[in-house]
Amino acid sequence: MPPPGGGGRGGKFLTDEEKANKPKVTGALLKRVFSYILPYRKQLFLVLLCIVVSTVCSIFPSILTGNIVDVLAGKTEKLPAWIGSGIPALIKLILLSLGLLLVSNLIGVGESYLNSWISQHISYDMRNQMYRHLQKMSQRFFTSVSQGDIITRMTSDISGVESVVSGTFTSILSNLITLVVALVAMFQKNWILALVGIAVVPLFVLPTRMAGRTRWKLASQAQACNDQVNGILNETLSVSGQLLVKLFGREKDEYMRYEEANGKMVKLNIRERMAGRWFFVVLSTFSSVGPMLLYLVGGLLMFNYGYMDLTVGDITVLVALLGRMYGPVNSLLNIQVDWIRSMAMFTRIFEYFDMPAEIENKENALVPATANGEVQFEHVDFSYDGERKILKDISFTLESGRSIAIVGPSGSGKSTIVNLIPRLWDVSDGSVRFDGNDVRDLDLYFLRSKIGVVTQETYLFNGTIRENLRYAREDASEEDMIEACKKANIWDFISSQPAGLDTEVGNRGLKLSGGEKQRISIARVLLKDPALLIFDEATSALDSISEAAIQQAIDPLIDERTSILIAHRLSTILAADEILVVRDGAIVERGQHKDLVHAGGTYQGLYETQFSKAVEA
Repeated sequence: MPPPGGGGRGGKFLTDEEKANKPKVTGALLKRVFSYILPYRKQLFLVLLCIVVSTVCSIFPSILTGNIVDVLAGKTEKLPAWIGSGIPALIKLILLSLGLLLVSNLIGVGESYLNSWISQHISYDMRNQMYRHLQKMSQRFFTSVSQGDIITRMTSDISGVESVVSGTFTSILSNLITLVVALVAMFQKNWILALVGIAVVPLFVLPTRMAGRTRWKLASQAQACNDQVNGILNETLSVSGQLLVKLFGREKDEYMRYEEANGKMVKLNIRERMAGRWFFVVLSTFSSVGPMLLYLVGGLLMFNYGYMDLTVGDITVLVALLGRMYGPVNSLLNIQVDWIRSMAMFTRIFEYFDMPAEIENKENALVPATANGEVQFEHVDFSYDGERKILKDISFTLESGRSIAIVGPSGSGKSTIVNLIPRLWDVSDGSVRFDGNDVRDLDLYFLRSKIGVVTQETYLFNGTIRENLRYAREDASEEDMIEACKKANIWDFISSQPAGLDTEVGNRGLKLSGGEKQRISIARVLLKDPALLIFDEATSALDSISEAAIQQAIDPLIDERTSILIAHRLSTILAADEILVVRDGAIVERGQHKDLVHAGGTYQGLYETQFSKAVEA
């Protein structure tokens, strides 16, 4: 993003970062860019036609101004016969000029609408394509890429495409057509004055760009200083920041730091604005040089060299056309900057489109008629980066209707094991089977619809309890929701609220306590009616009262459904049919509590340091 002032009348310039990261423009890249534009080629042709007609119509009033001057001077010999002379000719020319300006403006409105329509539809296509692509990305993508970067690609970058289509491309066309029409008209009037006008243009443009570069550099420094000032404000005036400043007695130091940065910003702003004043002095001076030279050369041609067919009106036309050339020339000199930024924007978007979706449906994926929830791990290895193994030779079987508890130290790989079942990740080696089928052979929607996961960190959308529950099943009836809430031990709380199921939960459920959010998430999972229930540390971050309420909800569910529990609460572990003890990515022990608690292994250590403290917590 260029700093303030970088895109003004003084010209546009690339930052050092943009220069270092200039995209390589290839035929393949251009073909890909235009693949989004080609579906709207008919509309683009209309835009081009509108630009041509509008530009010609807007140039002609400048030509007609010269004819008006000639009529006023009584020089009508060169005018078409139908114009005539005197007041009738004057009225005709004035009305014709106004008519052409009106037509030009009306066509310009149509061109703006078409431009906006095309650019909006192209960004609509790209946003849809990007969102669909991001939905297919694996957990690896979302855990390795910052959320801010994802949102920037979805919003700022794709929105920038709109300005490229509606601004850069059409601006190039419009400026080129304006220049061509103006040059043709100037040479048609007098080739000598036309050459003089062309020679004068650099005298206007070059100082403009030099002054613009100075302003741009000063504005860059001022922006950096402004960022520093804002950083100080954000750090020291936030709730936590101001408390830290007070506790360490650093008020005076922080004030001195702010005063220094603020003073530096003021000086840079003054320099930038004064550079702007000098810029406008140069601009106004050189913009007057061109017309004066044309008047001088025109006068010499008329009085000293006998160019009697050259009229005052002709010179007036040439001056007006010269003025029309300054803007397009300056804009076309910025084409390289606009072009590089446009290609960089498309390149960033295409980088995301080219990221492979690691987890995809297999062709002709299986969709069984029923699901029992049986899970089998066969010699499973897993690595996030392809180098360090997180899971090593994991093998176990969970039969339908039974439950297992997975325990182990933090970071041992417990959550990774359960994440492989709904294919949030794919195994590196071995296989995970669901009802006897490799999960990679099953339809993803079918597989995930049959698995219910209650995570440690509960996420609720900003809306009502009803809306959050129906996220699991849109057609859930009132009775279904009430039954699920009762099983999740949350209905008493909901029914006590004035709005009941229509109670607002707030952003991320912040209007509810942790225990209330967790029980609503359990009810939401139950509405899916999954064949397999997975509880991933569902009570680890809660107080003892909330934990007990959730435990009352979980215990009956374990008896009703095939379940996997990652737990630290002893009562939950005891309720499981089998306990798997995981350490350093491998199953080191398995069995029941009575067999493992005195075996002298990892489980006994966990029991003595963690589980026993939660027996009646």
